[in-house]
Amino acid sequence: MSSLPHLARDLSAIVGDRHVRAARAERLTYSMDGLPTHRRVPDLVVLPGSREELIAVVRLLAALDVPFVPRGAGTGLSGGALADVGSVLLVLTRLNRILRIDRDNGLAVVEPGVVNAKLGAAAKPHGLQYAPDPSSQSACTIGGNVAENAGGPHCLKYGVTANHILALEVLLADGSLVEIGSPAGESWGPDLVGVFVGSEGNFGIATRITVRLTPIPRAVRTLLADFSALRTAGEAVSAIIAAGIVPAALEMMDQSCIRAVEDSVYAAGYPRDAAAVLLVEIDGRNADAVLAETDLVTELLRKSGARSVRSAASEAERERLWQGRKKAFGAMGRLSRDLVVQDAVVPRSAIPQVLETIATIAQRYGLVVSNVFHAGDGNLHPNISFDATDPALKQRVEAASAEIMETCIAAGGTITGEHGVGIDKLRYMPLIFDAESLGAMHAVRKVFDPEERVNPGKVVPVHACREWASRAVA
Repeated sequence: MSSLPHLARDLSAIVGDRHVRAARAERLTYSMDGLPTHRRVPDLVVLPGSREELIAVVRLLAALDVPFVPRGAGTGLSGGALADVGSVLLVLTRLNRILRIDRDNGLAVVEPGVVNAKLGAAAKPHGLQYAPDPSSQSACTIGGNVAENAGGPHCLKYGVTANHILALEVLLADGSLVEIGSPAGESWGPDLVGVFVGSEGNFGIATRITVRLTPIPRAVRTLLADFSALRTAGEAVSAIIAAGIVPAALEMMDQSCIRAVEDSVYAAGYPRDAAAVLLVEIDGRNADAVLAETDLVTELLRKSGARSVRSAASEAERERLWQGRKKAFGAMGRLSRDLVVQDAVVPRSAIPQVLETIATIAQRYGLVVSNVFHAGDGNLHPNISFDATDPALKQRVEAASAEIMETCIAAGGTITGEHGVGIDKLRYMPLIFDAESLGAMHAVRKVFDPEERVNPGKVVPVHACREWASRAVA
């Protein structure tokens, strides 16, 4: 890297002194993301305040051959927005303008630092919504959602971030700008937007994001069902989907999670003695159709063994039920000082058996595991509570995490549904992809960033590609 004092001075000339963080105490603020088990202290942190400043910063770093890491709100859960020594951290939270809301065409154009929930609030007066709703939506940014292809409870029906991005203006590592996609939703050739969304910052920075907005449902019904066994709750999920019903959301929480929520300021009225609860939401444009589907889901839940099924009687009660679910990760801070959350996806039919295996793994290692997850699409989030200052305990957590991931893979699943690979899941990539596949991913990355200066060391374990690369040259 160029001399740090000189680089800090040059960056300050672009963004102003107060928007360059050079002191160690300031840089420590950015040493983690939402997953506290990975730490990297960046050499420098810069916070550009406009698109023009961002372009100037990237072009300066390109001229000096300095790697950089884009970062949004830092709510990610895979260590994907951490900068190693020798890299500059580019924090994009000041680029937070909603540039346009087009009601007639159902779209919005935003900067990457726009907070997810604020976009939703801005769209609401137009009768529109931005459907992807990560649990961190009150803080996470649209640029980060694009990088991770973020999901959320309502993505069961509405789809993940990739289903709602129409076009992108992308700033590449060399400082050049390219436009991909189309506001009309037509790809006009290869689906480069689909390639870019979920690339975890490896390809460049989305400086302008055109998102699809959808009409707000006219009718919504929210159900809370509780069960005396995890397996029974898992079987109820399969029964609902097998009946041809796709709820807007279908979420599960186990007893450990329920009690953490109910002991917190986010208490939602979940039954503390339940082994599991399902939160089911049905919505649509036709109130009669929504009511009929709600009645059918209620019947299926009861036939599947639900002890009780409660329908939210008001919007306030609905919001309370959802707050408990979306703040569950925060509530689990009551259980321990550290938390590891995994993000595997399994076939819905495998959920009951996988949950039982996870419980067995937790018992064998003497760990507390709480489950809160998107049951409708099989996206599991087992949370392990522990104290990272205990080296022996930390080793047990790492071993248990690996066994949980291997269990999910063996069940026909994969290693991430919405949190990304980042640093945390690099070690698992060779378990599901052979050297040729990893090499192909690496090759695609180099099309966008030939020198691999954007978010280096993330997503693709390059060492696992060497065999592929050597054979390709031969």
